[in-house]
Amino acid sequence: MAASPASRTTSPRGPRGPYAAADEQRARIIEATVAHFAQHGFHASSLSRIASEAGITKSGLVHHFRTKQGLLVAVLERIDERDSESVFLSQDTDLTTHFLRLVELARLNGERPYRTRMFNMLLAEAGDPAHPAHAYFQRRYRRSLDDYSASQIQQAQQRGELHPDTDALGTAREIAAVMDGFQYQWALDPDHFDMPARLHTYLDRLLRALRTDRQGLPPYEPSA
Repeated sequence: MAASPASRTTSPRGPRGPYAAADEQRARIIEATVAHFAQHGFHASSLSRIASEAGITKSGLVHHFRTKQGLLVAVLERIDERDSESVFLSQDTDLTTHFLRLVELARLNGERPYRTRMFNMLLAEAGDPAHPAHAYFQRRYRRSLDDYSASQIQQAQQRGELHPDTDALGTAREIAAVMDGFQYQWALDPDHFDMPARLHTYLDRLLRALRTDRQGLPPYEPSA
């Protein structure tokens, strides 16, 4: 049974003692899993090798994650938590802000290569309905881009900012396809493919085509 909040030893910096050690160990397992899935995919990975790369025994890993499927779900949920902090839970007030957040997400993905390569690998595998991540990716696309981007486009359309014949859902799915395609190109040649800059160029061109006033994104500013 989970410990009650009162039974935990806490400080302003968070839990201490065995809880902090357990959280740290779980974080190491997840980071090792990301790197392992990025290299081998889900089916070719093993809990024993992931445990070894995390610096623990297999029994120690199974204490936290009983199955490889459970570990996969934990990794994907961790990705969603991080992405939600930067993009998907934000309540954008205009389409320009939303597009700029997508550019920021592309920049973040370029700074975490193992995570992005793992995502590419799992996405390719998850086209099989029997894959344990198949349902996850279906939900993620509906929530993150089909639903969220489409709703942003629809709201801008209702405000009269976009052409009345704009296909909100079709445009959102186009954005998803372009972002995934750019991630694959970046994974193949990260030193010569500027993913956020290319996405900014695409979204700027798209916004100018959608908006009735032909206004695009602010000029792109690369990270320092």
